[in-house]
Amino acid sequence: MRCTNCGAMIPDDMLYCPECGMEVQIVPDYNPLEDVLAQEVKGSIEDATRQIRTDDIRRYRREGSREYSNSTRVLSQGELDEIRAKRNAAMRQSRQAGRNTAGNQRQTGRNTTGNIRQTGRGTTGNMRQTRPDTGSIRRQTTGNLRQRSEAEEKRRQQIARKKRLAKKRRQRALIIILLLIILGGVLGFAYYQNSYEGQIRKGNQALQSSDYSLAETYYNKAISKNNKKAEAYTGLSKVYIQQDDLEAAETVFLTAIGSQPSNVEIYKAAISFYVDTKQLIKVSELLDDCEYDEVLDGVRDYVSTEPEFSLEEGTYEEVQQVTLSTDNGTIYYTDDGSEPDTSSKKYTEPILLNKEGTNVIKAITVNKKKIPSLTASKTYVIELPIEDAPSVTPSTGQYESAGQITITVPEGYTAYYTMDNTDPTDPAVSAEEYTGPIDMPEGQTMFSAVLKNNNSGKYTQVTKRNYVLEISE
Repeated sequence: MRCTNCGAMIPDDMLYCPECGMEVQIVPDYNPLEDVLAQEVKGSIEDATRQIRTDDIRRYRREGSREYSNSTRVLSQGELDEIRAKRNAAMRQSRQAGRNTAGNQRQTGRNTTGNIRQTGRGTTGNMRQTRPDTGSIRRQTTGNLRQRSEAEEKRRQQIARKKRLAKKRRQRALIIILLLIILGGVLGFAYYQNSYEGQIRKGNQALQSSDYSLAETYYNKAISKNNKKAEAYTGLSKVYIQQDDLEAAETVFLTAIGSQPSNVEIYKAAISFYVDTKQLIKVSELLDDCEYDEVLDGVRDYVSTEPEFSLEEGTYEEVQQVTLSTDNGTIYYTDDGSEPDTSSKKYTEPILLNKEGTNVIKAITVNKKKIPSLTASKTYVIELPIEDAPSVTPSTGQYESAGQITITVPEGYTAYYTMDNTDPTDPAVSAEEYTGPIDMPEGQTMFSAVLKNNNSGKYTQVTKRNYVLEISE
């Protein structure tokens, strides 16, 4: 290297110029640590929360040491002055930036500026040293970290305190809600126990335990709370049914219907009672007395209408036939005056009235629910006219030549005769059925003839003839 005073060459192992004796001043060509420190100091002023990382300092120290050991030269006095001027300018800029920082950063700026001054004096006074003094930077960084840590801890404590308070508020609210729920449940249970449904439930329990008196009490209480619902009437009827008192059970419904004749639900309950107790005919009796269309419409499936007759009651002189009809079931009938049921004759074709005298036809309709209608009955009287005594030819007399005896038989009749003066209508007599002319026998003959109505079986008056046949030779 050359001496900065006289320009003579100085050997590498000498610290003084051999010509003028000037001490050799050795500084690094470029120390990157100085730039790092300056940048960090500036950053501390502009942003007090930014800290110097120890790893960066150590890395730059290592790099600076290597450069210092590998690349050195002797600076002239002018270069040293220039370095000092630049450093002083940087320090002035740093102080100005510190003064402009507002609020809480002013204190940090003053501390940082003080550190910069101390760093500048240490750097200027110890240019020969290879490592700069970073103690103040470490202290400042440690202080910033401590302040940040304390602020963070306070913030965490505040958050934790707020969370505890919020948790306590939630717990109190939950306790209040639970208490309200419990209170509401107690009040609701008490209300339910005393309500219509509660009385029904207790009545059902008493009925299952065969405590009929208590069950009756509960069902009557339920009716007093709401007499329009049918469930209480059904329960009360079961109390009597289980005691084999069907009449009292029926009275429960009939009494309710008497006071509420348009209540469809009570009608339905009564019908269910009759069906369960197999008193199906009473369903039709109950509905026959109903005058409300809304009720009949509500129980239409159980309505069974009586059959209709095509022939009006009366007296007829001829054979008649009767047609029965219905629109909601099957017809069963009787013709002997007995009450019809499902074991009676099933109607399939018109009924023939060919029996002279009184004919009584009774019929019912059985619908799809197996409910029989009320009995429809008609009485018919058949009085067939009786013909006069039959006409018999020839007339009574004495005859000399053989001839034939003829009986006139009208439609609907059959003729019978005898030839021994007996009564052809007498069941003990074997009368002959007339089928055509009869040869007159010789001698004296007492001929008797009668007509019998084919429908009624009645006989006419008897016609008698006395024949005497004497054939001459």
